Amino acid sequence: MLELRHRGGCPGPGGAVVPPPREGEAAGGDHETESTSDKETDIDDRYGDLDSRTDSDIPEIPPSSDRTPEILKKALSGLSSRWKNWWIRGILTLTMISLFFLIIYMGSFMLMLLVLGIQVKCFHEIITIGYRVYRSYDLPWFRTLSWYFLLCVNYFFYGETVADYFATFVQREEQLQFLIRYHRFISFALYLAGFCMFVLSLVKKHYRLQFYMFAWTHVTLLIIVTQSHLVIQNLFEGMIWFLVPISSVICNDIAAYLFGFFFGRTPLIKLSPKKTWEGFIGGFFSTVVFGFIAAYVLSKYQYFVCPIEYRSDVNSFVTECEPSELFQLQSYSLPPFLKAMLRQETVSLYPFQIHSIALSTFASLIGPFGGFFASGFKRAFKIKDFANTIPGHGGIMDRFDCQYLMATFVHVYITSFIRGPNPSKVLQQLLVLQPEQQLNIYKTLKTHLIEKGILQPTLKV
Repeated sequence: MLELRHRGGCPGPGGAVVPPPREGEAAGGDHETESTSDKETDIDDRYGDLDSRTDSDIPEIPPSSDRTPEILKKALSGLSSRWKNWWIRGILTLTMISLFFLIIYMGSFMLMLLVLGIQVKCFHEIITIGYRVYRSYDLPWFRTLSWYFLLCVNYFFYGETVADYFATFVQREEQLQFLIRYHRFISFALYLAGFCMFVLSLVKKHYRLQFYMFAWTHVTLLIIVTQSHLVIQNLFEGMIWFLVPISSVICNDIAAYLFGFFFGRTPLIKLSPKKTWEGFIGGFFSTVVFGFIAAYVLSKYQYFVCPIEYRSDVNSFVTECEPSELFQLQSYSLPPFLKAMLRQETVSLYPFQIHSIALSTFASLIGPFGGFFASGFKRAFKIKDFANTIPGHGGIMDRFDCQYLMATFVHVYITSFIRGPNPSKVLQQLLVLQPEQQLNIYKTLKTHLIEKGILQPTLKV
């Protein structure tokens, strides 16, 4: 402003700076052009402040109301706020874990619905924060388009899942065959329609704000929907790849909280002042031990270790298979110092238990950084929790901020170190080919097996 004044500028209506007339230009030039320029400058001053706002300029969101049940409030009324919060968190944690066990008992399909429900709620919480922080109440079509894009992205990802795992069912339905064959084109067309609606909804005085919220929506989709799709993919590999990582994160969260609550003295990170080194280290050792034991228990049951497949003859998901070597007991030689300590040469373990150490280590050392990221996000927008859905815990996103990071790691780990060619998937893809293509593959495979000596060549008569 001072620089503009020095150059001869002066404040115009609404605080806008009007430059001096150019050399050779009359002071009373084109009034219409000057008026238009004034209006545009005024709009830039009024709506362009979002680019230059610091963290201290972000408006505070009103704190969420307390949703703790009245019966708990009365029962804990005589306790200090510290212990009151401890009991509330503990009771609600046990309740959520009990419900989780019930859903596991109900089967893999209910777990998929649970993941979808959590995804939608997390998306709602983050979009609502953007809606309030940027005061986008008057933006045309903002909320409608946000949910439309969520629908489009879910249609794309779940359609890919149906094509991969339900091929035999799709073969029987002609309408589904059309949708699967042109799935990606349909998904792109749906997204393109939303993109065009966004462009048509642009309003001159809200340009910057609308693009802020467009980016906000897409980053939220990237973080929430993509990761939840990976959770579903992990689940299809076998329920154990879903349960051990998730329960490891839960165990680390609980153990770190307990160690920090009772023994915490040394702050861990500025983003989360309540996090302590004692809680971090205690959570690490507890999680590794828990994951090792959980892997041993779950590896015994086909229900948890078999890949989830859809059987068209019974019209349901099944978890029946011959467990792979990963879930069969193997003998391992002990190091010399352990031999002397345990007085035995070998130990029997499931190979998956060794993998569980890697999963638990990530859950306890790297997983918390998802929580630190969420803490930084909340501090940036001056909020304590994403929502007040769960008393003592905050929103759904507050409880699953580490789970999404864990889901990505598990998916990468499976594809890099575990997964090999899937015969059932290959067979499903072969069955949808044309008869001529199937015959060519059969001849090529037969020739290959004869060359390897697995099949005997047929004698020509």
